[in-house]
Amino acid sequence: MTEIEKTEVDKLLRDYPHLKKYVAEIEKKLGKPTFYSKVPRDVKEEEYPNIIYSTKGVVFIHIYQTKDMENKEYFAITPILDDKTKEKLQQVLELIYEKAHLKTDIKTQEDLRKAIREYLTKITLIDEKSGGKLVKSKGGKIKVTSAEKMTIEYHIMKDIVGGGPLEPFMRDPYIEDIHIITGENVHLIHKVFDMVKTNIFIDESWANRFSQEFAEKIGSPVSEGQPIADGTLPDGSRVNIIHSKDVSLKGPSMTVRKFSETPISITQLINWGTFDAGVGAYLWLCLQYGRSIFVCGETASGKTTTSNAMFPFIPPDKKIYSVENTPEVKVPHSVWQQLLTRSTGPKEGHIDEGDLLRAGLRSRPDYIIPGETRGAEGRVVFQAMQTGHPVVTTFHAGSVTKVIQRFTGHPINIPKTFMDNLDVVLIQMAVERKGKRIRRVLSVDEIEGYNKEVDGIMSRKAYEWNAVDDTHVFKANRNSYILEQRIAPMAGYEDPMQIYDEYDLRKHILERMVEEKIFDYYEVVQFIWTFFREGVQSLPITI
Repeated sequence: MTEIEKTEVDKLLRDYPHLKKYVAEIEKKLGKPTFYSKVPRDVKEEEYPNIIYSTKGVVFIHIYQTKDMENKEYFAITPILDDKTKEKLQQVLELIYEKAHLKTDIKTQEDLRKAIREYLTKITLIDEKSGGKLVKSKGGKIKVTSAEKMTIEYHIMKDIVGGGPLEPFMRDPYIEDIHIITGENVHLIHKVFDMVKTNIFIDESWANRFSQEFAEKIGSPVSEGQPIADGTLPDGSRVNIIHSKDVSLKGPSMTVRKFSETPISITQLINWGTFDAGVGAYLWLCLQYGRSIFVCGETASGKTTTSNAMFPFIPPDKKIYSVENTPEVKVPHSVWQQLLTRSTGPKEGHIDEGDLLRAGLRSRPDYIIPGETRGAEGRVVFQAMQTGHPVVTTFHAGSVTKVIQRFTGHPINIPKTFMDNLDVVLIQMAVERKGKRIRRVLSVDEIEGYNKEVDGIMSRKAYEWNAVDDTHVFKANRNSYILEQRIAPMAGYEDPMQIYDEYDLRKHILERMVEEKIFDYYEVVQFIWTFFREGVQSLPITI
């Protein structure tokens, strides 16, 4: 049950005065909102939603739509600074700055947050009768109410450590992308409600500051001379900034692709219909037995999400080596060497994906995961596969034909005869179906290899999405090149057709996990690894 009970709602309203005040005002206009701890996907189907959910800390989100509104709106409910609290905030900041030089052990963002909280406790004294008055105690502490302290702490954190006006979005786990354009309200891609307009407006005075502040946070300064910056925030979120008005006509603009702390599980993707349990079982066998897979599609089609969801299918005792420009790969294995490229600082100190992949070949990993293959480093990816290392990577392409064309063409220029080192190409897209935007695996293709007679790469369709009834069809059932020719011998089957019994078992296990609502990523990891280590009889549900 994700809806919050009335007693819990009453407690929230008591604990967070800014929420209580907002709800009292909104009830007069829209009626009583429904409170959620987790937002169910079916809320999207409501014609006129009126819901509130909590994020990290003191920020709450209200999403609503009335019959007079064209689209849903997103309102961030945060502690508001009135004039008196603003005065106390300035006093607190002055005292913090006076003492800040004494703190020499701050190395991370978390250290800074902890230090601010410590100073705040030393500098303030809770006095519920002190509301609105700027009074100091005998010990020189500033008297504040508990509500004022909450407000002061939120605003200091958001301005010094957090995302400034964007802080509510950084705390919201349901946000995928944040779109900031000068002179407009911020728009978001929400995991449940898709594109929504927010109550946060970016005026020109803040716009010039935000692009430079965020550029400093990602270690890639912007200026009129260097107007574009790409990088990663401390939480892993990917940022693209276009600063100069010559380039971005309305003024500075920015896109933040949020980093998801906990990956989405394979069973959750099956439950959402991204692919079915059959595709999941097929990927399970491929990864267990060291096949190389390219997950392909357009931008924001869910490639990284699908990749992260299937990594638990790699046996738990394997060594993983990942190489990325921005840290998006999430691997549950204990032996995981996670490496990042470096493109800041002096040019001679830059480290690209190709450099790290070459280094990886010397560290004897069992599986290599380049976060995304874009260009010339694709040659090193194929080199890795040729030396027997299974590779899982994402790639921008809309079909298996395009994958082959791009890898055998400029600038990657892989010889056609090398393409049989790749085993599986999965194509995933964001598609419109019955007026809804959904993510679906459109096809899974098997690469058989180079055919000299036609001077081309032979591939075979393993799965295909049927858009009419939204199902995935196992085209290669009892006719799979990868299952029969590549995996069955490694699994020790004299009769290659026996591999389909293994496939059916894994498919059934995934279907039962979905039936039992086992969707938490780490619970799914433990479930799959229990099967690896102890077999089907040790699973906690009947199969």
